[in-house]
Amino acid sequence: MKEDFGPIRKSSDFVLLDETTEGAVISNLKKRFSKDLIYTYIGTLLVSVNPYKELDIYSKKQMDVYMGVNFFELPPHIYALADNAYQTMLTEFNNHFILISGESGAGKTEASKKILQYYAVSCPSTTLMNTVRDKMLMSNPVLEAFGNAKTLKNDNSSRFGKYMDIQFDNQGDAVGGHILNYLLEKSRVVHQNHGERNFHIFYQLLEGGSDDLLKQLGLSRDVQHYYYLTQVGITS
Repeated sequence: MKEDFGPIRKSSDFVLLDETTEGAVISNLKKRFSKDLIYTYIGTLLVSVNPYKELDIYSKKQMDVYMGVNFFELPPHIYALADNAYQTMLTEFNNHFILISGESGAGKTEASKKILQYYAVSCPSTTLMNTVRDKMLMSNPVLEAFGNAKTLKNDNSSRFGKYMDIQFDNQGDAVGGHILNYLLEKSRVVHQNHGERNFHIFYQLLEGGSDDLLKQLGLSRDVQHYYYLTQVGITS
């Protein structure tokens, strides 16, 4: 995504705006969003807006453009953020982290995938990094089964926080990684708001579990037998 050096270029960083009121911030985001510019800086922070469509801004060519470039030299992008964290880690010989937060459906999971994909291309040990990335990405469906639920805002809302840790050696080679996950909404197991569901895993188990497995667990396939899955009348 290429930006010109006019007003849109100036609006790429909220710090550069003439006004920093709530109205000015929202107006700026809307203006950029209308041009498919979904990333905006606040200094070294990155604000992203879910475009709810595919954008051609995540190619290998785009990764190469942002690799090793000064953070503010190019238009805002999640690749710039990932590269800055990586390069700073190598320079300072210290641990660094990227915190991703936002509303349900904001695109947090996709953002983490884009960062992993960038490191898979930019890090020296590509083969090992690909292995780490693939294992982390492949774990998502399992984590989401236990930690995601249907809410009023999102049919596949993450109701848990996830900490992904990638280890690098002093040469910048990826040498391993692991995931720690934290369920944030344990209360959802016994209570759901109207129009929402319990965690996916309960419905998936009853729908997809074999007859033998359900028999071993003492479960019935009929979801209507379980109050915690039907207390607000939403089962699909």
